[in-house]
Amino acid sequence: MIAVDTNILVYAHRREAPLHASALAAIASLADHPAAWGIPWPCLHEFYSTVTSNKVRPPTSMAIAWEAIHRLADLPNLRMLGEGADHIDRLHRIANAGRIVGGAIHDARIAAICLAHGVTELWTADRDFSRFPQLKTRNPLSMSP
Repeated sequence: MIAVDTNILVYAHRREAPLHASALAAIASLADHPAAWGIPWPCLHEFYSTVTSNKVRPPTSMAIAWEAIHRLADLPNLRMLGEGADHIDRLHRIANAGRIVGGAIHDARIAAICLAHGVTELWTADRDFSRFPQLKTRNPLSMSP
């Protein structure tokens, strides 16, 4: 299963983003394919936080952000990925192995969720996920895999 990180969702949503067309095409390729794909819940929360932030000009209205989230959630092959019963142990192992502290725990949480759900590839434009070698990542916005 492929999972999608926050930045791909934000670029696909924000028309003024330089990578908008590529990100939108990447999401469409997943939505149009019958195979299941996923979004970790923390990525969806971060998407909402990012696009509605006053730091983004103009910020997306709450109504439009929720509409975008509902359009995603309504896709029949999308799976929302969350923490399972063994999450704390998996997160602990990942954080210890990568010596993760501070704000980097957010990415470790996403990695732990992906690994628990059998994600084979996380699509992200964030190189910080390289700290988790057990999770394969790919930037679908770049020409090279």
